[in-house]
Amino acid sequence: MGTTDGTAPAPDARSATPGRCGAGAAPGAEDAPRAPGARLLGFLPAVAAYALLVALLAAADTSFGDIARYTGYVLWGVLLPGTLVFRALRRRPHTLLEDLALGAVVGLALELLAWAVLVGLGLQSVAVAWPLAVVVPFLAVPGLRRHWFPRGHRRMPAGWSWSVAGTVGLTSGYLYAVFLSRNPVLPDTETTRQYIDLPYLLSLAGNAKHHMPPTFPQAAGEPLHYHWFTFVHMAMGDLVGHLDLPVIQMRLMVPALAALAMVVTAVVAHRLTGRPWAGPVAALLIFAVGEFGAGYPNDSPSWTFGAPAVPLMMWASLSLTYSQPLLMALVGVVGDALRGRGEGETGGDGGVPALGRGAFVLTALFALASSAAKASSLPVTLAALAFAGLMVLIGTRRVPWTVVWLGAIVAGAQLFATAVLFRFESYGLEAVPFGNIAKYWADPQQSRTAATQSVVVAATLVAFLLNHQLRMAGMIPLLRRRRLGLEPAQWFLLGGAVAGPAAYLVVNGFNSSYFTLAGLSFGVLLSAWGCTEVFERAALPARGRAALAVGTLAFVLLLTYGIHHHADDWAAFALTAVGDPGGAASYAALVPSLAAAAALAGVAGVCGLLWWAAGRVLPALRRRGGLVLLTGALAAGAPALLLDVRQAGELPWDGAWPLPASQVQAARWVRAHSAPGDVLATNTHCRSDTDYAHPGAQCTNALSFYLSAYSERSVLVEGWAYSPRLMSEKSGSFWDQQLLALNDDAVYRPTADVLGRLRDGHGVRYVVVNRRTGPESPALKTLSTQVFDNGRMAVYELS
Repeated sequence: MGTTDGTAPAPDARSATPGRCGAGAAPGAEDAPRAPGARLLGFLPAVAAYALLVALLAAADTSFGDIARYTGYVLWGVLLPGTLVFRALRRRPHTLLEDLALGAVVGLALELLAWAVLVGLGLQSVAVAWPLAVVVPFLAVPGLRRHWFPRGHRRMPAGWSWSVAGTVGLTSGYLYAVFLSRNPVLPDTETTRQYIDLPYLLSLAGNAKHHMPPTFPQAAGEPLHYHWFTFVHMAMGDLVGHLDLPVIQMRLMVPALAALAMVVTAVVAHRLTGRPWAGPVAALLIFAVGEFGAGYPNDSPSWTFGAPAVPLMMWASLSLTYSQPLLMALVGVVGDALRGRGEGETGGDGGVPALGRGAFVLTALFALASSAAKASSLPVTLAALAFAGLMVLIGTRRVPWTVVWLGAIVAGAQLFATAVLFRFESYGLEAVPFGNIAKYWADPQQSRTAATQSVVVAATLVAFLLNHQLRMAGMIPLLRRRRLGLEPAQWFLLGGAVAGPAAYLVVNGFNSSYFTLAGLSFGVLLSAWGCTEVFERAALPARGRAALAVGTLAFVLLLTYGIHHHADDWAAFALTAVGDPGGAASYAALVPSLAAAAALAGVAGVCGLLWWAAGRVLPALRRRGGLVLLTGALAAGAPALLLDVRQAGELPWDGAWPLPASQVQAARWVRAHSAPGDVLATNTHCRSDTDYAHPGAQCTNALSFYLSAYSERSVLVEGWAYSPRLMSEKSGSFWDQQLLALNDDAVYRPTADVLGRLRDGHGVRYVVVNRRTGPESPALKTLSTQVFDNGRMAVYELS
């Protein structure tokens, strides 16, 4: 998306060939000096992508002041220090976009260290100045000054830049349709509903502003053994950018990180493959191509194999969104180190210069930042390195020391996270081979024959591969052509692509699906690599490329229309065809997708025969049918994204619960009238899907997080369901029943002794009462000072 002046080595013939499962020109063709106006035009794709995002944010009622402050925070607090350090670590410049993209990821890593120092020393008030710790040395030290304006960047062709900008625009438009335009920054009515995890995640960010390490805000003082780096990033956005946390969460952070993930994916794919057009292809595969399926709507109860990569997860799993650029950057620098090029050597990879020894330092930075960004990232990376090391050892009969040293770095980061941050908490995960999918072949009555049961098991595994892994089909021609004689970097990518879903099959629990999603970061790079090679060999003319693009779009729209309008009819037909019209069989949920895959395979077979026959008459069709088949296979998952946009306008997510504005108003009042160290007590521990239509109903879910979220204060006992302690123990009861009783007595049975014990023994300053949960005792008003009342909510100060 960005360009600069300078020269670079000429690319080899391989990179000069169009290659994106679409067309393109090679870098280097425009390396001659250009007029200043032409240079500025090179930045137009980036400007257009940013302008589109600003327009969408403004349309979603985001103030231009907040957008400007967040832009300033990103430029000053993330991009500037990170880019300077990245330039000091890499050997030679490649593209300006790579400097900025990987520099931004370095900035995310440096930000974690800055946060630890600032919050640990209580210096939050000067957080805006932390980048000076990087900027000043780079201004003062002569050897570092050259990194402000380096020369030698390679200019990328305009088509490539616009394609990468297009992937960014695609994420922005999608997020506007499904998230930004459908969720207010703050609940604005008594009927507002919000996805249940969002207040919990907001509470962690509020806690990270004042605690190092963060604690579990729903139980004051409880340790938080969790991947919490995402919430440090949110806290730093508040401290450096002077932005309100709900604005960061509900408007600014998600589209910014999604854009960064697209750009990082593009530059990493270019670096590893040497093929520029592998970048946009990989970005589309990881974002625009979703899970293969035939059902609609796609609510979480219908997810057959865990969480999808984009629908809901992109904006509700903030740790996943934050971890993606970090993991992709880690894959990129590890893969670069494994390519085995010497210092500054370009090799036969399209003139991409090696990072040099700095790749090992970058590996350490990205591994440490990834360790508690998402707990699934490093285990998959370690498995990928182990697989690559084994295959290289078998192939060369020599110890691959580069793999060993990289593995030691990543293993050290994993050990740090496991022992220091997670304290060996499992968060409920345990090894149960096939525990996540065995339900689909369950036969408790033993009514199936051995042959039938074998078919059901095999069909389940096929359905699993089709669901998440179909977008990796591009690796098949690459593996076939090389006859498994892969480079170390390719073994590494293949190892990660296999390790992710393999971990899901071995480790039980919904959260294990994040291993599958981590594996996608490896798999889409290898798939894009193979896809661009197939395209290069096909050598389509311009008219052929246009026909392929139009045909692919028509195919995706036809599938989308069919699923949206006829999903129920197709399910009924497929279940009847297998003799289970009532859908009672254990595998019934898989049948529609398997039947759709079989139907598409049949159509592909017929079309393949017709293509072969036509090729005997039309030579232009010969040796190009494989490209059409591969493109169709990759595009078969694309309807998922379009259907998610459609679903967002028709149905709310099943996990959206009431969050009345009056509750948030009370919490925000407390935030404005309390100190960060003040503790709150409340009578609300559970969330009610009916907003407490039946007051006094038994509390069964312990999922109330709004008070700690919007007050940014720790609560003595709020909703404890997500505590790492209980997730590991698989228990639903609060661990200190005496403390819980004391907390509730403050509202329903207050005495001077009870309130004094809360104030003096636990640091409670305010008691926040939700009268829909249960009205407070009249005695509370005489024993404390009422300081807030909006009818539904009341706040009492203990003095």
